[in-house]
Amino acid sequence: MPITWTPFVDLVRSHKRFLITTHVRPDPDGLGSQLGLADVLERMGKDVRLVISSMWPPRYDFMDPQRRIKRFELPGNEYRDTEAIIVLDTGTWGQLGDFGAFMKGMNVPKVVIDHHLSQDDLGATRLVDTTAEATGRLICEAAAALGQELSPVAADALFAAVATDTGWFRHLNTTPATFALAEKLARAGARPTRLYDLIYEHSTLPRMKLMGLVLSRLRTVENGKVALTEITLADYAATGAIPQDTEDMVNFTRAVAGVEVGLFFLEQPKGGVKVSFRSRERVDVAKVAEQFGGGGHRLASGATLGMSLQDAEAKVLEAVGRAL
Repeated sequence: MPITWTPFVDLVRSHKRFLITTHVRPDPDGLGSQLGLADVLERMGKDVRLVISSMWPPRYDFMDPQRRIKRFELPGNEYRDTEAIIVLDTGTWGQLGDFGAFMKGMNVPKVVIDHHLSQDDLGATRLVDTTAEATGRLICEAAAALGQELSPVAADALFAAVATDTGWFRHLNTTPATFALAEKLARAGARPTRLYDLIYEHSTLPRMKLMGLVLSRLRTVENGKVALTEITLADYAATGAIPQDTEDMVNFTRAVAGVEVGLFFLEQPKGGVKVSFRSRERVDVAKVAEQFGGGGHRLASGATLGMSLQDAEAKVLEAVGRAL
């Protein structure tokens, strides 16, 4: 459903200092949306600071060469002069990490700009369009509502956002409008060839070794309709990889012929297991993830379970079996 941008335009015009964040374990849609919106607002004379509540993913160093996006840590006193908070590409407390506790204590206007179905009450104005293929699209719309042209810097960041959240224009959320937006961003200065090379063809050796473990453990159940694999904490030390290196590896599970649902289980440093869900089309994995306190999109969702890897796999497979 199209967003009415008037509340956002009014907020921007009436405030000076903005704090922008996105979800933990940020991807190019979250990061690109942050950087793109920051560029738009700064060109309007606004003061903007960018934070994330998790480690910076080294894979995306090229997106923020000036390291503008800082890691947020409590108590966050350096950000208490913020006049407005903008949350991008998520609308759930569980995806905000320590920033969520900080935000709860801030008596300032808050806005969520997102395209995910799962939403909590963050005490914010919700500007959510679940039909959008990426939050990057919504930032383009916000810029237009503000009467701002996109600079080459913003266009590059937002192209990365849209292209990656559509699997480089091959997922079901890709529409003719997606290609029209890609053309607009390219004309504004985005560099698609460079972005593809840096995102998909610059893996570190430790990431490649971790990928080998993921593939070696890939297996199917439910008569070949479900594929799963996992990463344990010991795998990082064994390969030299880091948790951020696991991004996109869930797609291997969905790529197996005949599979309807792909599952990727990752042991977490602080305990518990993160599960990434992917569906080909038949199963709404957002509904499955919601059974475990997670959520997301119909074909791509996630959840974190506070239990052992073995128990998490058993619980999730039982739920997926029911959904099938």
